[in-house]
Amino acid sequence: MFNLQTPRNRRAKDEAEKPFWISFSDLMTALMVLFLIAMAVALMVLTQGLRTIEDKRRDREETIKACIADMEGLARRSEFAGVKISGHTIDFGPLAEFRKNGNQLSEERMAFLRAFVPKVLEVSRKPNCQQWLRRFVVEGFASQEGSYLHNLNLSLERSERVLCVLLDASAPNAPSRADRKTIRQQFLVGGSSFNAAILDKPEKSRRVALRLEFKDLRTVCEKGDVDCEDAETPPIPWDDDSKCPVLSR
Repeated sequence: MFNLQTPRNRRAKDEAEKPFWISFSDLMTALMVLFLIAMAVALMVLTQGLRTIEDKRRDREETIKACIADMEGLARRSEFAGVKISGHTIDFGPLAEFRKNGNQLSEERMAFLRAFVPKVLEVSRKPNCQQWLRRFVVEGFASQEGSYLHNLNLSLERSERVLCVLLDASAPNAPSRADRKTIRQQFLVGGSSFNAAILDKPEKSRRVALRLEFKDLRTVCEKGDVDCEDAETPPIPWDDDSKCPVLSR
């Protein structure tokens, strides 16, 4: 005959399984909540990191603008009339022009460089410049008269001549020893053949300019920052040899 115990056994089995399914559902809900919390925390950390980077970027831009503004104030002084600031470049204009196919400067222009560059260094030591300033590049230029390689070499010689003028300790009104150490450490030379040439006035292309290079965000290390790239260069050994190796012409 029929087994009347079957429905009861099935009901008992179903009731026995219900607690398991309820616990599994609660577990999935808890895991979902933990996942959402983890995602929220990760987004908060990412947003905070981006906000910190943006704050640093804004601070860098404002600080560099203040540094350039101080350089512009220096260029407006009457004794330095003729100096112009273009972007991050100090253009000496006619105050540091060279004769055709030459790398020599007149006594008047050498005196100007020895008076002006220490003032630039004085401004560069202020906090708004020192924090981000990396180095100076002395850029020499040449007109389009002559061959490319000849003018490239000539523009380099003009850049080197500027350093010879500034590092000559025996010259009248020579920069201080501290300034000369800074010049040796932070000044580089560069040359450009035909670049930025003034076609209608070739004589104005025979010049030098001083370009300021600033650090990127990743090159400024904070205390305890192990992931930062250290942009500091090793000190250059000091010597008293101020003889200029550039042959005069």
